[in-house]
Amino acid sequence: YIDEVLNPLDAIMQAQSSLIKSVDYGAIGTPSQTYTLRGAVSRHWQPQFPTAVITGGVHGYETSGVQGALLFLETALAEYADQFNFIVAPCVSPWGYETINRWNPETIDPNRAFKPGSDSAEAAQLMQFVEGALSARNASVTLHVDLHETTDTDNTEFRPALQARDAVEQSVWDIPDGFYCVGDSERPQAAFQTAIIESVAKVTHIAEADEQGRLIGAPIEQRGVINYPKQSLYLCGGMTDAPFVGTTEVYPDSERVDADNCNQAQVAALRGALDFVREHLELA
Repeated sequence: YIDEVLNPLDAIMQAQSSLIKSVDYGAIGTPSQTYTLRGAVSRHWQPQFPTAVITGGVHGYETSGVQGALLFLETALAEYADQFNFIVAPCVSPWGYETINRWNPETIDPNRAFKPGSDSAEAAQLMQFVEGALSARNASVTLHVDLHETTDTDNTEFRPALQARDAVEQSVWDIPDGFYCVGDSERPQAAFQTAIIESVAKVTHIAEADEQGRLIGAPIEQRGVINYPKQSLYLCGGMTDAPFVGTTEVYPDSERVDADNCNQAQVAALRGALDFVREHLELA
């Protein structure tokens, strides 16, 4: 986490110091290690700009979510910093990143814990960070993109562990080969999701629906898009009332991709989302 997240983030913050600044918003502790939670906020906040929240590594083992957020800050931030305010948390679950885990040390899934009185320290501190940054500036969120992956280990490791923990049978479905996006059932924004898919399709392949017209068990809404009720499931994508919300799902186990391609897909998703909102709000 120090070598691959904090140190690169610090270098990016130094290189982009005129645009954005780092914020230590908390820490996650275990008996053997304390992990600093480090995010970033636009340095020169403009009240007339829409605010974009970018989160990665809610599931720490989903590597491209973390590295994609860092790559965006390094390579693309400058193109949007004069039209958006940013709040970025590249690695919400550093212990999960360090130990390659979906859960946190208490076997809580942070991505089912974005709610008042959360029992996930990762989720609680991220919500406090974002809410604090917004309230200090009397701002609201227009756009939130949460960067994830769907891996083969979701079936081979996580669901068997979840079944063993809770003694509740877990469904297993085919892992989609390719990128897909999860919108919010309550605010689906079909054209917004299309813009993300079209942007990512320039970089990597889009997942096809299974024989039942589903992705990971959910009905497909359009090419590469499914919807979940984000707020009722307490997902990270439901932590704000942003009208434009998307959760990316990269498939790193495909024979057609490598780590760089996965990271680039995350950046492409962010570009597609930001470009759509910029055009929708006539900022261009």
